[in-house]
Amino acid sequence: MSTVAAPAPAPVAAPGRAWLADLPVLLVAVVWGGSYLAAKGITTTHTVIAVLVLRFALVLPVLVVVGLRRLRALSAAQLRGAGLLGLVLGGIFLLETYGVVHTSATNAGLIISLTMIFTPLAEAAVRRVRPSTGFLGAAAVSVAGVVLLTQGAGFTAPGLGDLLILGAALARTLHVLLMARIKAVQDADPLSLTTVQLGGAVAVFALLALLPGSGASPWETAVAFDSRQWAGLVFLAVLCTLFAFFVQMWAVRRTSPSRVSLLLGTEPLWAAAAGIAIAGERLGAVGLVGVALVLGGTAWGRRAAA
Repeated sequence: MSTVAAPAPAPVAAPGRAWLADLPVLLVAVVWGGSYLAAKGITTTHTVIAVLVLRFALVLPVLVVVGLRRLRALSAAQLRGAGLLGLVLGGIFLLETYGVVHTSATNAGLIISLTMIFTPLAEAAVRRVRPSTGFLGAAAVSVAGVVLLTQGAGFTAPGLGDLLILGAALARTLHVLLMARIKAVQDADPLSLTTVQLGGAVAVFALLALLPGSGASPWETAVAFDSRQWAGLVFLAVLCTLFAFFVQMWAVRRTSPSRVSLLLGTEPLWAAAAGIAIAGERLGAVGLVGVALVLGGTAWGRRAAA
């Protein structure tokens, strides 16, 4: 997941070389798709907060060192704005991580894709503009797909994990709207903005870790990890966070933001593929129809919103 305001793009790469920028971005979508399965593999209900502290504590010092000069250039208003966004970001990660513990990686990756539908709807509500008929149709198809996706064992109430991931999708929508409406952060350096946001999120996680009943401490969790779990943590920290951020920064200067968005929009597909191929998750006929509706609806919605 990225929370960075992309810098102004440079001239678009020639068509013959566009794939050179596309491949790393597509790889980001693949690792993001795999992040739900990785988080599920190393996290339990009692270690959610500890894992979040460890994940971002590994990458935050790197971001601080790389961007220290630009961090010092941030104004007080920019710091406040980025700090507020960091609090929302912390809520997103808490909802996502607790959610994935209680649902499948496939469900998590597909339900979170509803952000692409929620965001234009929320923006239209704020601006008091009626969404197009095509977009409303796409939203209905996507929601119907999520309903079918979560009903593999028959029509029952969505599980706790599904509802938490849905809450994370709504929180992502809030985050995007705030980034667009907080004027102070709109001209901020993307690396500095990301660093302050992650710092704010880590501060939230660290404070929660000190509360009684918050689960295992980060130290206890780190000591108890075996090599497989450490590999999963490094995957989340290095590939899903550091690598993903720098690829976006690199790619948006060599191609168009729309092209980057389109490639990153394949994340739910990779999440479903990882859950089915690696974890052996089974959706059933109803669930597979739901997958098709979610993917088709979000793709249709993206085009309609554009």
